[in-house]
Amino acid sequence: MNIYIFYASLVFYLISTFFYLLYFALGREALEKKGFFFLLGGVSVHFLSLIVRYIEAGYTPITNLYESLSFLAFLVGSFFIFLRDAYSAKVLGSFILPAISIILIISTFLPHEIKPLPPILRSHYLPIHTIFSFIGHAVFFTSFMVSVLYLITESYIKKKRLPPFIKKLPSLELLDRINVRCISIGFPFLTTGIITGSLWASLAWGSYWSWDPKEVWSLITWLIYAILIHRRLLVGWMGRKTAYVMILGFLCILITFLGVNYLMGGRHSYL
Repeated sequence: MNIYIFYASLVFYLISTFFYLLYFALGREALEKKGFFFLLGGVSVHFLSLIVRYIEAGYTPITNLYESLSFLAFLVGSFFIFLRDAYSAKVLGSFILPAISIILIISTFLPHEIKPLPPILRSHYLPIHTIFSFIGHAVFFTSFMVSVLYLITESYIKKKRLPPFIKKLPSLELLDRINVRCISIGFPFLTTGIITGSLWASLAWGSYWSWDPKEVWSLITWLIYAILIHRRLLVGWMGRKTAYVMILGFLCILITFLGVNYLMGGRHSYL
């Protein structure tokens, strides 16, 4: 049943994407409102599919790549709803909704059968560790997209050539403020995810830290964002420097999330 509800949510996201792309092209507020309406529908139905899958599986459904991508897309959509209202950043939906749709379309090609949970994952740390980590990842995914938009916009401004689509994007100041909010929200969640993962490792393997590839890349990712916070507070890093580090940080998250599992192996290769 959960997969059919999931497909229903994908339809909502695709319709929302359609209206947000039209909104970016035509600039009509009515199109954005329709896009946002279908986004709310998509997030609501998506949440229902996660609940139904939890009931059917009997565990928190963030244990394989299909479930992880689905949960990540749900969180990104939810976070955009917050940003839209907090910063009046409606146009960001024209970039975030297509990304959500692509992530979910990819997930439809992945195995989605519910399987018995491996013994190592049967822990009360499963929901705590995964939910905190994925909230951090979703926030930093958003900051990655915001940072790319920042660098593109700045590039055109430096050339003193502003094509029409650049004028529709948020100002550099607003993009930088959103990045600051992203790191102030994402970093505590990422930190808590790493700490709870370490506590889980202690129970599972008898050691808080074993320098497993995923642990190493998680630490590298954490250090990158920690350095950004330090430099921003003490040296005043803003704008482009923040955007570059945000992009670097998210690339490290991708390595931690996908690269380690598929290329490096180790104790965390569950996907």
